[in-house]
Amino acid sequence: MERLLSPDLRLCGIRTELKRYVVAMTDNKPPTAEAIQNGETHRGLTSTAHQYDLLPKLIPNLDRHLTFPLLEFLSGFEGDESAEVTKAKFELLKRTNMTDYVASLWQEINDSDEVPEEFVRKREEVLQRLSLFTEETSRIDDLLNDESVVSNLRSDKVANLKFLEQQHGVTIQMVDMLYDFGRFQYSCGSYANAAHLLDQFRILSTDNDKASSASWGKLAADILTTNWETVMEEVNKVKESIDTKLFNNPLAQLDHRTWLIHWTLFPFFNYETARDTITEMLFSPSFINTIQTNCPWILRYLAAAVITNRSRTRNTGVYQKQLKDLVRVVRQEGYEYNDPVTEFIRALYVDFDFEEAQKKLSEAEEMLKGDFFLSAAADAFVEAARHLISESYCKIHQRIDIKYETSSLRSLTICSGLTIFRRDLSARLGLNQDEGEKWIVNLIRDTRMDGKLDYKEGTVLMNHPANSVYQQVIERTKGSFFRTSVLSAAVAK
Repeated sequence: MERLLSPDLRLCGIRTELKRYVVAMTDNKPPTAEAIQNGETHRGLTSTAHQYDLLPKLIPNLDRHLTFPLLEFLSGFEGDESAEVTKAKFELLKRTNMTDYVASLWQEINDSDEVPEEFVRKREEVLQRLSLFTEETSRIDDLLNDESVVSNLRSDKVANLKFLEQQHGVTIQMVDMLYDFGRFQYSCGSYANAAHLLDQFRILSTDNDKASSASWGKLAADILTTNWETVMEEVNKVKESIDTKLFNNPLAQLDHRTWLIHWTLFPFFNYETARDTITEMLFSPSFINTIQTNCPWILRYLAAAVITNRSRTRNTGVYQKQLKDLVRVVRQEGYEYNDPVTEFIRALYVDFDFEEAQKKLSEAEEMLKGDFFLSAAADAFVEAARHLISESYCKIHQRIDIKYETSSLRSLTICSGLTIFRRDLSARLGLNQDEGEKWIVNLIRDTRMDGKLDYKEGTVLMNHPANSVYQQVIERTKGSFFRTSVLSAAVAK
């Protein structure tokens, strides 16, 4: 599919704006202008972050406008080859209408104070086209902003066009001009105006291909303006379009779903309300098959979402099913893709290797801090992962020693960064013995595990009552009647 979004970015003033956008995305809060100018928004990338960098895999599935924040994020790290990143930005943007910024990149690369004539000439051409588009679309734009006109529009696009043509002289060419102007505004980085124009075009256009392209354009524009509520509305529209309009073209569906999965990474970790909705979408059969077939690296983000969702939905059947499905997919795709996050899942839930889980969690923390989408969620991921390790550890042990010893004895029992240790619980968590005991008490309470803390002995005693044979039979056959009924109904058809 030829996507609406391939050509361009912003004419002027975008560098500071996109830097602010990048940091807002990764930190979930606006940075100060001074912090941005002083380069204080990011720390250096570690070797682990470099080793598992997904940028080469993400870029082919993103529009150049959506790619630019990732490069800007990368350039904020100390130790990176800044000259190489600058050249990458220039190559990305040189065919865009962002002439002022591209010219500044050229000056930086060539260490020159002169602005080449081609940039000056292109800037004038862009301004002339902007003036022409504004003049040619002013009439239809005024009509679509007139309440008396809009109130007469219906859901039938053909009828709407006929009404506007008869009553106000609107032509198909005028409607198409909205699409062209929306593309132009997007190419200049005026994302809010682009979203408005493309939305107006969709209301009137009967051209399904252009309407689909406009939907992708509006989704990208809304992402870049961080209008997350509208983004989720557009995600649902694009998803519905993929399911209904491309049902007879499986390859196109696969490609479009791959793009949509990558684009939804932006709201995934920046809009809390969308987390559950997107997670549920990615676990649906069509999307999980797409991930396994086309983009297994997305398992990093899916795993991070499931683990960080633990504090909200850990005791629900939905969460347990998602965790079970995640473990299954990670196990299946281990030959195709792995990183510290997926290896942490495998170590904890497949191999039950707590020492390996501890090692992978430390690596995962370093890797996540260098990931554009997950850097702000790194601490939440580590905390949630520590709880999961503790839960698993407590389920298979009856007596856990948490006594704080000041001797030089080595830890005899180590359970991931979360630390259920014979020694050094406090050192691992940055807590003294009393705080460590309080932390364990809160863990037992939050997870509703049957255990008690022996203050005198400095141990946690877990109660693991064994189910009787009869109870096990009841549990295993509990759903058999329902499954038999469903199977019988299916056979009867």
